[in-house]
Amino acid sequence: MDPILLAWLRAQLGTATDEQDLATRFARLGRARAVAAEVLAERRAKLLAEPLRMTVDGVVTIDQSNNLAGLERQIAGLAELVAPDDPAAGEASADLVTAQLLPSRRTR
Repeated sequence: MDPILLAWLRAQLGTATDEQDLATRFARLGRARAVAAEVLAERRAKLLAEPLRMTVDGVVTIDQSNNLAGLERQIAGLAELVAPDDPAAGEASADLVTAQLLPSRRTR
């Protein structure tokens, strides 16, 4: 993976994110934005799998709802960011287009 892409991913996901995991995901998905979205979605799912708020009366209160809201804002804001591997404005993209083939004239 390109060092510029790795630096962008670390800026979005934090420096504690495993570089090998990012490289594996990038090889599978092909886009840095898709890698960031997948990692953030997994973090969100992990938070949702646990109780968001837990209170032990008189001892401790743990509230993860602000972390969940922050992850959701980060996922929503990901669409507005420019990734290093995004095509430039006006640059041709690699979209796949299909068309039905028709014979040029009828055969007898």
